[in-house]
Amino acid sequence: MKLQEKTQLMDDVGIKRALTRIAHEIVEKNKGVANLAVIGIRRRGVPLAERLAGLISEFEGVRIPAGFLDITLYRDDLTTLANQPVVHKTEVPFSVDGKKIVLVDDVLYTGRTVRAALDALIDLGRPQFIQLAVLVDRGHRELPIRADFVGKNVPTSRKEVVSVKLNEVDGEDKVVLEEFVE
Repeated sequence: MKLQEKTQLMDDVGIKRALTRIAHEIVEKNKGVANLAVIGIRRRGVPLAERLAGLISEFEGVRIPAGFLDITLYRDDLTTLANQPVVHKTEVPFSVDGKKIVLVDDVLYTGRTVRAALDALIDLGRPQFIQLAVLVDRGHRELPIRADFVGKNVPTSRKEVVSVKLNEVDGEDKVVLEEFVE
């Protein structure tokens, strides 16, 4: 079985529009940027977090701290991934203690990635609170996790896959819905 593109959900303009809206919502919900930081979940959550920090900086005139987490060792499916999982670097160049943290990822699906990220983040310190921002929420939660900020809600079947492509990783910006075909 292979994946075949079914439809494009967002283009580069749609992604920029969604991130701009999310950035404004973050500032509004947090009543400004005091004590605020964003942390991206490795792989595509990292460039999204960096973009959000940049957008907030553009309209608030203050650069908020940004970092990124590698959650490999916190995953509950680690033994099914590989005998020798590749662990990348976590880089959070600031204390999370007492901070308002916005955790950023590309797609929210079962909630297991976010659970692993919460464990990794709590190991770094004790934030004031943690909020979640995702570009796409596709449903099918297995854990009681919800996003505070969502770029697009996309109802999907379990046979479908939401693929986010970002310039920093893939050389283009788009979100596509794919399905498995024989």
